[in-house]
Amino acid sequence: MHHFSAIDGVLHAEQVPLALIAEQVGTPTYVYSRATIERHYRVVDQSLHGVDHMVCYAVKACSNLAVLQVLAQLGSGFDIVSAGELARVIQAGGDPAKVVFSGVGKQDFEIAAALQAGIYCFNVESEQELHRIEAVAQRMGKRAPISVRVNPEVDAHTHKYIATGLKTSKFGVSPAVAEAMYHHAAASPHLQVKGVDCHIGSQILQVAPFVEALGKVIELAQRLRGQGIAIAHLDVGGGLGIAYRDETPPLPDELGEALVAVAHRHQFTLVVEPGRVIVGNAGVLLTRVIGTKNNGDKRFVIVDAGMNDLVRPVLYDAWHRIDPVVSHPARTVQLVDVVGPVCESGDFLALDRLLPEVDPDELLAVYGAGAYGYSMASNYNSRPRAAEVLVDGATYQVVRQRESVQDLWRGERLL
Repeated sequence: MHHFSAIDGVLHAEQVPLALIAEQVGTPTYVYSRATIERHYRVVDQSLHGVDHMVCYAVKACSNLAVLQVLAQLGSGFDIVSAGELARVIQAGGDPAKVVFSGVGKQDFEIAAALQAGIYCFNVESEQELHRIEAVAQRMGKRAPISVRVNPEVDAHTHKYIATGLKTSKFGVSPAVAEAMYHHAAASPHLQVKGVDCHIGSQILQVAPFVEALGKVIELAQRLRGQGIAIAHLDVGGGLGIAYRDETPPLPDELGEALVAVAHRHQFTLVVEPGRVIVGNAGVLLTRVIGTKNNGDKRFVIVDAGMNDLVRPVLYDAWHRIDPVVSHPARTVQLVDVVGPVCESGDFLALDRLLPEVDPDELLAVYGAGAYGYSMASNYNSRPRAAEVLVDGATYQVVRQRESVQDLWRGERLL
């Protein structure tokens, strides 16, 4: 569900016309709905009712400070993968004690910053990383809380670039290696075992892979408990998919029911790391038509948003719904490619898409852009990054100003 709908033929974010935002802020602009973010967080949180749990929003999905602030005010925890994301969480008012630190390349300064902040747990990705965390904690005179990311060898049936639970992935370790790591951690005065972690991928459209992965993780957790190593929580990661086109992902309640039943039976606290399912459909990318072009049998709609603004279509073969902001029902529908101004053949937002005929200066809205949209944006072709807007009922606020051309060379120096 989301709060983007047409009122009198004009697409609105909650009660604000997108055409008004385009007029006052310009394009391209990311527009987020606060009501959608809040509703999605509450649905995920309530789906785990009946068992001790912590919802740790995956910051990488959309890291705007205002979005993080909204979630922090709801009591959300956060899943981070860098010191920069930790700093964002703290700046937005998030509680470090509800932060889990994931990612395969944690550096000493990042580990130290997390220990100093007092995070809840490190999700450890390798034996070498475990020793690195232990050494940093020893130098600081601290005890680092850890869980080990176990690779359960479960196929999430998703795009190969976002499948993370197979042995060919760079993430996690095998259960056998994890068991040895836990024994080392339990004997170390500078490490504190907290739980077991796994994450099998993103945009997952079935409950079964989650349940299968959880079952394998529980086998390890129960075995460790039997060996005298206390395991308090199970971190089942995130990855629940959303509907971009005609997908039918399970509702959070359906997944939550399965996870809660298992966690309650074995007396574990649950940690989940949702990202896309909270913010994906809470954002649209607002873009303006520059012009149209006809190369024989191929028609193009050229817009001012490009692959530097939304890389998902070319990177993941992703499909995003695109609608005119102002509807014209009588117009002829055409098969077009929606392309941007970036100098690459891969610069497109949609290929072979049926759209009503549009004129220059008309506005289009690209749906499902709240997750991995702005957070993956770049300045390729020396293009300033888009503005970000948060709508709250009948009002909106610019929560990130559009970059200026001068911003592009901030930090650079002439010889």
